[in-house]
Amino acid sequence: MTTLAPPPAPVREDGARHRSVPPADGGPASRARRLFTGAPEDPRWARPALWAILVLATALYAWNLSSITGNTFYDAAVYSGTKSWKAFFFGALDAGSFITVDKPPFALWVMGLSARAFGYGTWQLMLPMVAVGTGSVALLYRLVKRDFGVVAATISALSLTLTPITVAITRDTNPDPILVFLMLLAAAALLKSVRTGRLIPLVWSAAAIGFAFNTKMMQAYVVLPVFFLVYLWAANASLGKRVRNLAVGTVALIVSSAWWMVVVDLIPASSRPYIGGSTDNTVWDLVIGYNGFGRIFGASSSVGSQGNGAGFGGEAGLYRMFNDTMGGQISWLIPFAAIALVAGLVLRGRAPRTDARRAALMLWGGWFVLHYLTFALAEGTFHPYYVTAMAPGIAALTGAGGVMLYNAFRNGCAAVGVPPAERSRDRGMGWALPVAVAASSVWAVVLLHRVSGSGTLYTVAEVVAGVAGAASVIGLLVARFTKRQRLMGVAALAAVVALLAGPAAYSVSAATSSTNGTNPTAGPSTGGMGGMGGGGGQRPSGTDGGPGTNSSDAPSGSGDGQAMGQPPSNSGTSTADGGSTGSGTTESGTAESGTAESGTAESGSTESGTAESGAADGRTGGGMGGTQVSSAMITYLEKNQDGATWLVAVATDQTASSIILASGEPVISMGGWSGSDDAMTLAKLKSLVKAGKLHYLVVGDSGQGSSNSEISTWVKANGTAVSDYSGLYRLATHERTGFAVRVRTARLLMP
Repeated sequence: MTTLAPPPAPVREDGARHRSVPPADGGPASRARRLFTGAPEDPRWARPALWAILVLATALYAWNLSSITGNTFYDAAVYSGTKSWKAFFFGALDAGSFITVDKPPFALWVMGLSARAFGYGTWQLMLPMVAVGTGSVALLYRLVKRDFGVVAATISALSLTLTPITVAITRDTNPDPILVFLMLLAAAALLKSVRTGRLIPLVWSAAAIGFAFNTKMMQAYVVLPVFFLVYLWAANASLGKRVRNLAVGTVALIVSSAWWMVVVDLIPASSRPYIGGSTDNTVWDLVIGYNGFGRIFGASSSVGSQGNGAGFGGEAGLYRMFNDTMGGQISWLIPFAAIALVAGLVLRGRAPRTDARRAALMLWGGWFVLHYLTFALAEGTFHPYYVTAMAPGIAALTGAGGVMLYNAFRNGCAAVGVPPAERSRDRGMGWALPVAVAASSVWAVVLLHRVSGSGTLYTVAEVVAGVAGAASVIGLLVARFTKRQRLMGVAALAAVVALLAGPAAYSVSAATSSTNGTNPTAGPSTGGMGGMGGGGGQRPSGTDGGPGTNSSDAPSGSGDGQAMGQPPSNSGTSTADGGSTGSGTTESGTAESGTAESGTAESGSTESGTAESGAADGRTGGGMGGTQVSSAMITYLEKNQDGATWLVAVATDQTASSIILASGEPVISMGGWSGSDDAMTLAKLKSLVKAGKLHYLVVGDSGQGSSNSEISTWVKANGTAVSDYSGLYRLATHERTGFAVRVRTARLLMP
């Protein structure tokens, strides 16, 4: 008898059932429906699960925006870029374009365009960061889904969302979230080129890496070796075509990476800002030195400027990712990802050369391994938030490798069509699943035990990780021997809970706490320099003009009425960028270059001086060789700017950025981030003073540039000290050569 009943929904290799495919009308209504319900072949839960993960990611990244301080160093550069297109193009710290930040400007351009379109403030700067953070999750989902199915994609997306350091850095204005998004775009284009053998996607992949290079220079190139290897090995094209395509892609990479550097270095130095972080005022030196070999080899590097060995993530070595500082930021899923990578490659060992799954495993595995080795062994400046670039590789291996191991454990084979003679090998690899779950669950308990006593959240997470991990391993073993498929599925869900309980706790902490804008981390402080310090200066909130400023075009202060960039009163230890580390013994700040000494908040002292806000001499202590000035000094400078281009010249970027955000006026940083840049020379200073572009300079003993002593001597000999503010000098338009000039200068300083 003929039946009209539809056939049962087919079962995919990943175990999820397809929906029956309805007739496609191809119209806008169909496309809109698919946006929310997913492709017809996806299970019904897939798209709602994706939307839930994206909502979770957005909530974690954007929760309580008013508490986000951001990195005042980059915040000031973005603000300056909204006031001057020249500063915008070069990535200058100040609107007068005296010196650039120590990174290329692409991330500043993204935030700057948002600020120009919507006004300068917290949400305007954070909007691009939240967008690229959530976009990275969606992009990783799409990439994993294509090769491994919706279950693997869902696990990967959730793993990336709950990576603690990723949550912390996405709630900041550092360029790393944009870097990660661009690298994922490059991976998507590369995999498409591998599948099709076409050249154009490969060129787009190279262009995306080029934009990533113009975001954070050499860090964007960490993935290049595996990109080249995957394409050369697995692309669906002849060997000759693969080589030719790679040659063309290399040209595209060079052009997209070097165009800004070439343009800037070809412009005469007198017509552009000094390149911050360089030793010879060129972007090329910044590439190979401070942002290149200096990061890897540290103080021992003989190429370009050096990283000075500031190890904010602990001592270099293979164990670095598991130490007290880094462990809670990134290492939760590393044991599982490593085991899944090895087992997955073995399971795909005899697949054809162009096998898409093996190519994807090679890509994500290489992404993970190359970043791990680079960050673990780097002897130069290293901050914990750098490792957010490693998170997509770990997350992809967790989802894709986990599904492959589950299928191998359930069926004795991870792939359809494997001959019976090979099933014993695949069945053996299946046992890697309970081993991987056990390893990562135990490590999660260890990490959470390190912070036991830090709060109920971590205690609950420790119990959940331990209980769920044990239940998962036992359930997997019992289900395997009893062949109970439903129990095996429940055990797999328990494994997901066990592996993500710890990261979830840290991520919630990062989303609900104020983090250090210069060196953001998640979770409680566990030692080192990566703990939860105070914010990096006051947060930019609202739009142009606001409380705490005397300039109509200055960025507004924080919600507590403090001028943006100024340390609040009675705050304890002042950070290098103008923030506060709160109570207790913490670091006195962090920096991209150099080292920081610990200060004690109770005594209010740091390596560079007393940290009382609004001290009698008008200055406050500042870590990393910087001197923070009081709001009273800023008010004085604004009243006596007298048409000068720059409000004042100070020693370091940290001090300059704080004053820029407090006043809205350009400020000269003479020594760059650490005070060691030779951006200011005596001849240049005399020229600026003579032209009336600069009237004031703060003299301190913290500058490290070769010309600092000469400049200080000249300023003290030819300038007039402002008695109310220690270290502040008024510079007349001519050197003091007689009594008349002295009298004229004294009259200018009278109230």
